[in-house]
Amino acid sequence: MNDFLTALGLALAIEGILYSAFPGPMRRALASVSGMPDQSLRLGGLLVLAIGVFVVWLARG
Repeated sequence: MNDFLTALGLALAIEGILYSAFPGPMRRALASVSGMPDQSLRLGGLLVLAIGVFVVWLARG
């Protein structure tokens, strides 16, 4: 559970950095995402999920 909370905190910190450093581009990115079809978002989410699991697998050995 401790690792999960650490990972969640890290994800929130990275997202916060992006929004504070690049508010305009982040706003445009969110606007473009809102116009994407559900299937594209689902596929992109699954791809990022797979990459994340792979990175954790590499890191944890």
